[in-house]
Amino acid sequence: MFSSLIWMFVLLCSSVADKNSIRDADIFPSSPEIERGSSLKLSCVLRKNYMPQRNANHIIWKLNDELIAPENYNIVNKTVSNITIHNFTYSTAYVECLMKYLDKELPLVHTEVKSGYRPDIPENISCIYFYDVNLTCSWNAGRETSLTTNYTLYRKLMSSPDSVRTCPTRTESCSFFYPDNDYNNDFCFQVEAKNVLGASLTECVPIPLQKIEKFAPPEILSVKKIPGIKQLLTVTWKMPEKIIPLKHIICQVQYRNLYSNFTEFVNVSLNSKKNIGSCNLTGLWDSTDYSVAIRCVNNESAFWSGWSGEKNESTEENAPSGKVDLWRVIESSHSSRNRSVHLMWKPLKSFPPSGRILGYKIRYFPENKAAHKRTNNSTEQKITLLLNEEAHIISVTAYNSAGESPEAILRIPSPDEKSSQMIEKVVTSTTNEEVAVQWITSEPETTKYVVEWYEELEMDPFGRSWQYVSNSTEWKNNKKNFKPFICYNILVYPLDGSNVAAPSYTQIYAEEKKPSEGPVADTGILGKNEVTIKWNEISKAKRNGFITNYTIFYKPEDGKELNETVNSDVLQYRLTSLQANTQYTVQIMASNKAGGTIGEPKTFKTLKLDKEDIFFIAIPVEISILCLIGLWITCVLKKHMFKKVCWPDIPNPEESLAVEWPLASSVNNSFLKRMSSQTKTVDFEEINVLEYCFPEENQEGSLLINYENHVSECTDINTKGTTNRNEKILHNEENEAAKSFSPSMPYIITDQFTTSQMHSALIPVKEVQPIEVVANDLGGSQQNPIKNEENDNEEVLRLEDFSEKALFNPYLKNSVKTREFLVSESLPERSTDECKSQSGALPPFQPNVLAQSYITVDMFRLAKGQ
Repeated sequence: MFSSLIWMFVLLCSSVADKNSIRDADIFPSSPEIERGSSLKLSCVLRKNYMPQRNANHIIWKLNDELIAPENYNIVNKTVSNITIHNFTYSTAYVECLMKYLDKELPLVHTEVKSGYRPDIPENISCIYFYDVNLTCSWNAGRETSLTTNYTLYRKLMSSPDSVRTCPTRTESCSFFYPDNDYNNDFCFQVEAKNVLGASLTECVPIPLQKIEKFAPPEILSVKKIPGIKQLLTVTWKMPEKIIPLKHIICQVQYRNLYSNFTEFVNVSLNSKKNIGSCNLTGLWDSTDYSVAIRCVNNESAFWSGWSGEKNESTEENAPSGKVDLWRVIESSHSSRNRSVHLMWKPLKSFPPSGRILGYKIRYFPENKAAHKRTNNSTEQKITLLLNEEAHIISVTAYNSAGESPEAILRIPSPDEKSSQMIEKVVTSTTNEEVAVQWITSEPETTKYVVEWYEELEMDPFGRSWQYVSNSTEWKNNKKNFKPFICYNILVYPLDGSNVAAPSYTQIYAEEKKPSEGPVADTGILGKNEVTIKWNEISKAKRNGFITNYTIFYKPEDGKELNETVNSDVLQYRLTSLQANTQYTVQIMASNKAGGTIGEPKTFKTLKLDKEDIFFIAIPVEISILCLIGLWITCVLKKHMFKKVCWPDIPNPEESLAVEWPLASSVNNSFLKRMSSQTKTVDFEEINVLEYCFPEENQEGSLLINYENHVSECTDINTKGTTNRNEKILHNEENEAAKSFSPSMPYIITDQFTTSQMHSALIPVKEVQPIEVVANDLGGSQQNPIKNEENDNEEVLRLEDFSEKALFNPYLKNSVKTREFLVSESLPERSTDECKSQSGALPPFQPNVLAQSYITVDMFRLAKGQ
């Protein structure tokens, strides 16, 4: 009861929905499928319950939401409107019927239209027969119809055409399954294709099942070698079970050389009764891995089975037939005479290969001590030996299970051996594909060389590559074997048997680019108009090519940039003709073939003055300073001489002790007081001064000889008003005056009595004695005047001994050359005889007066009475 209510509710809802969806109209046909390119005809029919004020005249049509032109409409009556669309080419399109009323478009009904083609006749019918499994046929349907197409496979028995089996499908293949397939019957096959536009049928194609049999792939049981038999493998396989019996079977064995990736085939005939098949593969390479696969076919069938799974096996080995490529790198040790020899080798790529290498044997011994042979084994293709300073012979062989290869021998020379340079020149070049090296040798008979190459920064000896070159002086290698922008060292070694001669060396870049960074500039010695710019080489890892030159760019502040280019081996350059006291900016660019890179800028400022300017300024200053220093030293050392020359000591008559001056002139002089106390009768106005009585300055030699004549001439002038004195007192006064001339006095003047006892008026003294001595002498004379008087004559005689050694006093030499007596007018003239008879009494000298070192006649002046 409940289910009935649910059905009634569903029907009611569907009727309401259907009424609202079609809006009281229908379209015919509802889902049309037409042939592409033909005309489409549709009809929109209004229902009777539709509103009478609306009819078919108000119907409009749209195709994929685009309005169809009204000329394609056809109004049949008030309820039916037809539409015709010519050359319909859409594979799928939507056509809609609408009601237009009061400027509104009300949808009524729509439909989906499909277009396509009639099916073509299927072609290339083929069938495969899997014994006791299925019979599957396939065909080619032709072009796409774009419409739903159904296919039917018909299998007809040739002996009874009415016996037909069908196989429907929507694809291009169909299968008949066991047990409906009897391989003893002959069948023909045909295919029918059908859609709404039409149908097509092929002819019946006869296909015997024996000719279309295909069975599963065989299974390989074993692939193995036979011991002692070279270049042979035996293959055994198992056939599948589901095969048409009593048929001849052909199996194909495929074997592939894994070393060369070369494939060959061998056909083997079998009877289907045999479940196991086998064959021998001959003519193979020694010790080479092979991969084997098998497939089989009925000799009447056109279809091979699938390939079996592959199995690998190696043939019997043979001893290696070729020598290894042996090379060495000798590294000297600084700690001792021992050196490390790094050996490297490559197995010779013989074709075909002899076998699988298990390892290598290295034998070495001193050249002159073959009995000291040692052997090392290595599974790697390198080893390092520590050898002494002797020359050694080294050999390397490769071995496998069948034996050893021939020896590759190299001679390691002693460190003291020097080999000649046989290669004169090495030239490198590069192209887009390869690197080429050529060399010129001075020994044309040399036909074997070793070319060694490695990265310049490579420190590992085993990181080097090498290759033997025979009968050629040129070597080429693929450019891909060289890293770009990396510098490689290339060495070419001539070989003379096992001896390796001195190499020739060069460098190469397979590909260059501009340097990764530029040099950093630095300034050296600065000048006023020049500067030295220095820079360091770029690190090898950042050069990216051979540096060809450096360019120095320099620019003054607010000036024009200039540049200088130098060779790659120049790391400093002097810029000249610069402006003084100016700031400059300098940069260095390093260039190679690919371009240049500029380093960071450096600023500097030129000097106001350079060394030459400072030199020309400093030299006069230094000379002046030296002159001043020299003058100062001279003044210090010769200050007394300069003092005498520039400021001579001129005797002051007022300070003379010879006479008493007026009251205004040193009336307190102790010497005068002393004279006045002793003589008391001397009248100073009566003292006359001697005339010039000395020879010329050039008559120093005759001074002593002519002294008496001068004295006699000078003594003609008499003193006036002289009182009579006691002769004893006068004599004592003379003795006292004589004693006053101590050795500190350069000379003295004596009276007539004294001159009669001496040859010269000047009595020089050997040395200047200290004042204390003079004082003592003077003191002694004062204490014992009587004794001095008694010894007067002896003292004068002793002074006479000095007359022969007397020297001319420089002061007298430069003194006034004319001297006159200043005679008072009031005094009467005296006769010459009186002058001669009168003794020249002189007052005694003060011995303690330091400034008084000599007495001259200039000191005596006539003093007039006041």
